[in-house]
Amino acid sequence: MKLLAISSPDYIPDEARIINGLFREGLEYMHIRKPGSNADQLKTLLSGIEEEFVSRIAIHQHHELASGFGIRRLHLTESARKTIDHYELESMKNQGIVLSTSIHHLDEIADLSSHFSYTFFGPVFDSISKQGYKSELNQDFFLEKKYKRIPVMALGGIDISNIQRVRNMNFDGAALLGTLWHNPSKAIGVFKSFNTMVNHPIQM
Repeated sequence: MKLLAISSPDYIPDEARIINGLFREGLEYMHIRKPGSNADQLKTLLSGIEEEFVSRIAIHQHHELASGFGIRRLHLTESARKTIDHYELESMKNQGIVLSTSIHHLDEIADLSSHFSYTFFGPVFDSISKQGYKSELNQDFFLEKKYKRIPVMALGGIDISNIQRVRNMNFDGAALLGTLWHNPSKAIGVFKSFNTMVNHPIQM
């Protein structure tokens, strides 16, 4: 099961250093999502990402910055996805761009273009970062094969106490957000605990 992370929606001190540290500890991909930010702010953050990790960065806003940094991963929000046509998606994929998106209802998977490499789905659990953002999944939820036309990454409310449930639910990966950034100074240590648990699960 892959471990991904999504940035804090706000800029935080030493953010690039923390992101570089997460990659050194085995983070698969970092999605940088900064709604409401301007291009210069994002450019400053991206400038602090070490070159060896750039291929594992996906950006949600200001896609025009991607080529200047050699970023090949773009995330389309739900609203952006609904305004882009098949030919634009095909063109981006033919240029070697890795595309991702997000859904909040499983039935939406059937409408996703095969040009997307994966999608986030959530909230799987009650959100940590968004108060009142509740999961609608049952305790015994299992992601059936018919919903996995493309890999599905669990998002929302994931912490160290429920990461194994994400695996048992049959998701292809988990995206960490609130659990990392509610205390940024401990983000790298928190991730190391997740990585150990996912790659060396305790046998019961």
